[in-house]
Amino acid sequence: MLEPSTPVQYVKGIGPRLAEVLAAKGIATVDDLLHYLPFRYEDRLNPRSVAELRAGEMATVIAEVRNSGLFRTRRMPIFQLTVGQGRSKLKCLWFNATYLQDKFQPGQMVALYGKVEADRDGNLQIMQPQFEILGDINEEGGADEAEKKAAASLEIGRIVPIYESTGQGKLTPRWFRRIIRWALENLKPDLPDPIPAAVRGHLSLVSPREALFKVHWPDAGESFSDLQSSRTPAHIRMIFDELFFIELGLELKRREQKAQTGIAFQLNDGVREAIKKILPFHPTAAQKRVLKEIATDMQMACPMRRLLQGDVGSGKTIVAFQAAIIAIENGYQVALMAPTEILAQQHYFSARQILERAGYRIVLLTGSLEQDRKRDIRRHIAQGHAQLVIGTHALIQDRVEFEKLGLVVVDEQHRFGVMQRLKLMKKEGAAPTQNHVGADAPVRPAERSSAPEPDVLVMTATPIPRTLALTLYGDLDVSVLDELPPGRTPVVTRSLLDERAPEVWEFVRKQIAAGHQVYVVYPVIEENPENTEDREVKAARQMHRQLRDKIFPSLHVGLLHGRLDADEKEHVMREFQQGKLEVLVATTVIEVGVDVPNATVMVIEHADRFGLAQLHQLRGRIGRGAAKSYCVLMHGGKVSEEGERRLDAMVRSNDGFQIAELDLELRGPGEFFGTKQAGIPSFRVANIIRDRQLLEAAKREAAFVVSGPSSEISQQEIDRALREMRSRWALSYGLVEVG
Repeated sequence: MLEPSTPVQYVKGIGPRLAEVLAAKGIATVDDLLHYLPFRYEDRLNPRSVAELRAGEMATVIAEVRNSGLFRTRRMPIFQLTVGQGRSKLKCLWFNATYLQDKFQPGQMVALYGKVEADRDGNLQIMQPQFEILGDINEEGGADEAEKKAAASLEIGRIVPIYESTGQGKLTPRWFRRIIRWALENLKPDLPDPIPAAVRGHLSLVSPREALFKVHWPDAGESFSDLQSSRTPAHIRMIFDELFFIELGLELKRREQKAQTGIAFQLNDGVREAIKKILPFHPTAAQKRVLKEIATDMQMACPMRRLLQGDVGSGKTIVAFQAAIIAIENGYQVALMAPTEILAQQHYFSARQILERAGYRIVLLTGSLEQDRKRDIRRHIAQGHAQLVIGTHALIQDRVEFEKLGLVVVDEQHRFGVMQRLKLMKKEGAAPTQNHVGADAPVRPAERSSAPEPDVLVMTATPIPRTLALTLYGDLDVSVLDELPPGRTPVVTRSLLDERAPEVWEFVRKQIAAGHQVYVVYPVIEENPENTEDREVKAARQMHRQLRDKIFPSLHVGLLHGRLDADEKEHVMREFQQGKLEVLVATTVIEVGVDVPNATVMVIEHADRFGLAQLHQLRGRIGRGAAKSYCVLMHGGKVSEEGERRLDAMVRSNDGFQIAELDLELRGPGEFFGTKQAGIPSFRVANIIRDRQLLEAAKREAAFVVSGPSSEISQQEIDRALREMRSRWALSYGLVEVG
């Protein structure tokens, strides 16, 4: 009998070589294999005959290959396959599919799935269908025998699971069906259920074994729409199972943090006066509310763990500086970590303008500083002379030690990764959490330091939908700045075809003549003639020359991109901030942290190639002053459906949270931030967009379990659930610590 932990190479038909291929897809054990779920299902119980097909419907057809071939048009090669059932024929077309040239042989039986359409002559066809070769009509007795053979091998006469193939020839959907079926039939029957009985009862969850079997091999009467939307009892059990153990870990982590020793900062009249003194403007109601939430946390004896969300331009930085004053006035140091040198420098300049005149000592520590300068700054930090330390990931290097670290502010947290945040929190001998996953060895209670944990304020200008916040920041309390400072006007956004570029450049001239400045953003630094996809993409370097020499010869046009060294970047930005440059040509290096209130126009070329969050962040660089601002999204005539949705969302809304929700839907949680460093657990079966309600239920049930034994739940069940949770966090979610 197979155990869930059995290495996958011992499953019949796999072996060591194929196990290596599967490992690249994250399939190392039998449990991993059984969690490799179908991405859709086909109803081969009653496949449609070609004669029954109607234009506009999605259909599965099982038919015989008649002929196939590749023909070339001026634009691209097209592969055509003709299949038949008796006298009825159906045409299938694939674009740019030269790889199919030798795939089909006359007489083969194939299953096809796709949308049926009518061609110009009214004949039915399927464009780009999913397909699977089932058998050969010439094999052992013709078409009848091929169908019988297919049925015997789990292919016909049932609802059939369709798996993504690996790209390795042998590992087709058909191969996965056979292997997974054998594994299920040989899996030990008495799988333990780590979810407490009361929780199972609250949600009417089926057993783990039933869920595993039926998610792969549904009953004939199962609702097809429930299967396709992952809403069968089997799917619900597997999805909830995954979400529950994540939320259980986060809930335990929250409670452990509340029990840790923190710093109870004093908020007396002297501290309040110091905060008022630094304010450059009257705070908004939202800023007052959020500062009160932060100050209340900082006065408590347990460490603050708070997420500050605020759309671009909402004033997060000034709130962070106010929190820093509370810590500094209590005799502690503050560390502010930013993901890029440009953003760190921006914070440093802002801090000097706002805080230095009040007598606070501020230093900047980044990787590009000379070694002697870095050594001096590290000494000032270790001796406690530096009260506010601003920097990049250079702050978390082992050689950086604080004398008395009281507050850690992490800006644009999603760009770091959870482990980097934790590493900064542990500076100055702060107490580590038990069972810190990913450490060389678990920390035992006797080894814990008595030093108090610093407070942590995590900031992000990327609005995070609630569902994502529950998993990415489920251990943090959340504050939201949902009000822009007075005088800010919404940015007017337009989506225009490239052919209207002369009008755009004329508009730019008028804005500059009125005394304003302009950003022009490109997706790449320089052209790549070897890449056919990028051949037509305008690049920053080349367009900088064209804009400077031909389009705006009488203006000062600067260039900023990621390959410039830190001094060059700083020089260009300072010139733009001082108004010496009217036009700044840039890549997404300006996405965060650049603050030039006089810039009123943002032109983004090839806007359909940017992610929605990127577009919103770029647009956030303008509209920072009182003048009306404009964002122009330029694009060619051919834009994908998803690209159209992104551009439309930008034109319709300035609301970062609405845009973030759509971005999450379009790209999914793993790519939402455009980085794999986000610390988001990699889900095997759950999808936090689709499964929002189950995520809420998992959070609720996790709190119920952690609250302790009752008439509904025993301590033994709680202990079993916590053991399972620790095991899963160690194996799957190793970026996040848990007690």
